[in-house]
Amino acid sequence: MSDCIAHMAPEPVFAEPWHAQIFAVTVALNEAGRFDWPDWAARFSATLKRNGLDHALDGGDDYFHAWLETLEALLAEQGTALPDDVRGLHQAWEEAYLTTPHGQPVHLRDS
Repeated sequence: MSDCIAHMAPEPVFAEPWHAQIFAVTVALNEAGRFDWPDWAARFSATLKRNGLDHALDGGDDYFHAWLETLEALLAEQGTALPDDVRGLHQAWEEAYLTTPHGQPVHLRDS
């Protein structure tokens, strides 16, 4: 065995922090018993198929946008996260990050 072994850092599993976050939220909801994984997988597969009809999916953002779309639809169907509430929260975050000075933490305003 060679004395010079190249050490390379492993490739990141997720390309973007939000990819990891949406994955972790989904796993946590499953582990909390909010839905069964086989049901999740079937729903996500249907979303991927539907979204893939328009264009070839690249496995990056489009994959996780489909993941988020599936999770939002499931939570809306359960009455946990209603579409108007999700839209309002999205708009609040968008306003917060657009008005936050570069390099500063982004915070939502108190309602």
